[in-house]
Amino acid sequence: MAVAAQTLRKPYPPIEPYESGHLKVSDIHSIYWEVSGNPEGKPVVYLHGGPGGGTSAEDRRYFDPAVYKIVVFDQRGAGKSTPHACLEDNNTWALVSDIEALRAHLKIDKWIVFGGSWGSTLALSYAETHPTAVKALCLRGIFMLRASELTWFYQNGASHLFPDIWDNDYLPPIPESERDNLMAAYYRRLTGSNTEEQLRCAKAWSKWECATSKLYLDPENIKKAEEDKWAVAFARIECHYFVNKGFFDCDDWILKNLGKIKHLPCVIVQGRYDVVCPARSAWDLKKRWPEAELHIVADAGHSAKEPGITAKLVEAMDKFRDL
Repeated sequence: MAVAAQTLRKPYPPIEPYESGHLKVSDIHSIYWEVSGNPEGKPVVYLHGGPGGGTSAEDRRYFDPAVYKIVVFDQRGAGKSTPHACLEDNNTWALVSDIEALRAHLKIDKWIVFGGSWGSTLALSYAETHPTAVKALCLRGIFMLRASELTWFYQNGASHLFPDIWDNDYLPPIPESERDNLMAAYYRRLTGSNTEEQLRCAKAWSKWECATSKLYLDPENIKKAEEDKWAVAFARIECHYFVNKGFFDCDDWILKNLGKIKHLPCVIVQGRYDVVCPARSAWDLKKRWPEAELHIVADAGHSAKEPGITAKLVEAMDKFRDL
């Protein structure tokens, strides 16, 4: 059903974690994790976007801290996890394994899984792989890493809505002779030995997503793409996953495996004018999963920070307090 942004639910006040650390998940990688809220509360795990985006203090605020034990972590190569921006041994199934390792480390039986954008991809992949560990799903900006979704945003679709940013920022790092496959061209540079070119491409790739993530262009959001360390991790890891088709063995792996999780409560929040992850994907998921609750926010794009989307996510997690 369509939802207008009226009498909007606000996020909870900022809180600090009461426990944090690094968990070694492979010979190469250690992931940073933290827990906040109620130590005896209902566990929820927050899965950030990108991949490569990392987490922030704002990510704790969708959850009632008196009710929830809030687990937040940075995925391999992102945020405070080490080594930074590392692509080796970094794939969807490694991340799924990391979520299980963290659940075991924190001695959690079952948890609610919360994720948006790439976080929704990972949430669905994890739930379909470990359905008995999941109590419910709260998803935003559905992305199933299908070829059509990648082509739309990185090759020839979204440019029609943001031609200025596409022509002035996203295209220039790539010679015209290589523009028939922009993801592959970016990947060569993001993984190449020329560090100056790598940084230029990382910033251009990151700016494209940051500039298109909200209904109204947000200069503060675009500034993120100018942070060297963040941009390199974000662009390298995203592009690595996307040129490898998410490491899925077929284009619609998530939809094919939905039968494993249809018994779980699920709320989907989707911006009507989401350019990064268009509403078609949320609709396709809802058609295959009629039991899921879909909210299309009428005046929002992609970002979870847009008021209407934030409100619906907080409302969903308030509802899940009674699970």
